[in-house]
Amino acid sequence: MIGYDAVSLAGLTLQDQYFAAINDTNTSVAQTRCSGIFGLGFPLNSVIWTDMFMNQQQVSRPRSLHRDVVSRISAMRKRWFDKSVLGISSFRHIDPPSYQSMPQLKRQATTSSSVISSFGVSGPFIPRLVSLGGLASPMFAIALQRDTIEIGGNEGMLSIGGLPSGVQNESLTWVPVRQYTLQQDGLTQDTSLEAYPIAWEIPIDDVFLDGVKLPRSQLCSSNISLSALIDTGNSLIRGPPDVISYIQNMLGGPHFACSSPHTLAFQIGGRMFPVDPRDFVNQVHSGDAQVCGANLAQTDVPVLGGGGYLYSWSLGDPFLKGVLAAFYYGSFTGLSQDPPRIGFLSTVPSDAGQRLEDAVSAASAGQYDLPGTKMLPPSSLSYPLSTGIGGIPMASSLSGSAHGISGSNQVGQVSSARERMQVGSAATLWCSFFTLAMWTF
Repeated sequence: MIGYDAVSLAGLTLQDQYFAAINDTNTSVAQTRCSGIFGLGFPLNSVIWTDMFMNQQQVSRPRSLHRDVVSRISAMRKRWFDKSVLGISSFRHIDPPSYQSMPQLKRQATTSSSVISSFGVSGPFIPRLVSLGGLASPMFAIALQRDTIEIGGNEGMLSIGGLPSGVQNESLTWVPVRQYTLQQDGLTQDTSLEAYPIAWEIPIDDVFLDGVKLPRSQLCSSNISLSALIDTGNSLIRGPPDVISYIQNMLGGPHFACSSPHTLAFQIGGRMFPVDPRDFVNQVHSGDAQVCGANLAQTDVPVLGGGGYLYSWSLGDPFLKGVLAAFYYGSFTGLSQDPPRIGFLSTVPSDAGQRLEDAVSAASAGQYDLPGTKMLPPSSLSYPLSTGIGGIPMASSLSGSAHGISGSNQVGQVSSARERMQVGSAATLWCSFFTLAMWTF
């Protein structure tokens, strides 16, 4: 079901906000205190916006609105919207329309202007605030806290409407978000024929492992520019199958010594953004802190004209734990004047490799696993205890043993126009906000 009600977040409130009514507790909802997911992507990638727009227009989803999403919606519909699973909610609700029962839409039946104007009516919460001009700046920023190997680092947080206090705009490296053309199954505006963004996807210059530039994938067309999806809903670094295999060969196989630091780095906007060696690896066997594997996985190869995304890499939590990432929506009605972009500020310390070696040495000497923790969201906000690179708040120290560390972070609270809410760990952020790119519920 899709419901609507007044929704508030960090002092920001919208009336008649649509959202999915999820009542399935056969997951870890009770343990994590999470009762849903919070999408921060563009409206064109929103399942709820798609259903609402089609319901209002009384037509099927236009081909020009990225047909690849249709197959994902169909696959997800039974899980998310099946009444027999979800039950009945107590608030007002409407049933989503059936794709099979709707007539085929001709391209000219729906204009781009009607699509864009609907963002402020039935779009996701944050994009809707952007469309209505309800934020000081049309953006949000995130930082993820390290919850393994050496716990700490950046303070887990979400800043809405501006950068965290103390972080300067000029400190970030800004790059444009890919805008999909009509030929790429995107959306163009009627008058200016602008392309529109669908996901938080950016161009990347090259990829390096331990200072060696990696070859480009031979599996995708050379006509597709190299790009990456920035995605909190991804717990790994995902790349082309042949390049991932190449990396594993350079590492000596899928398993290698934890005490040997390796740096996977992405050149973005002319600057290097490394994955912290502590976030690049994971312990393979319980009780053995000396054998690790890389937090890598293969992803689908982009195909021109295939109706899908064109990115080759998906940069998930291992990458995001080592940066402050700022996501700027721009203007939905004038992208050429104010285009979407993402800014990055690397927070990986110069001695990260040595810190990994020290953590592995300490775990091996004590014959216990590398530390890890899962923390629940906090019940209150407070000011940060310290700041790190670029003025980014740092996580407070945690109490407890290396095996079962517990505690809560602290975060500063700023004005209601630029609200910041704390996220206990990468896992909590994933549960609370799920993904910035692939899904926008």
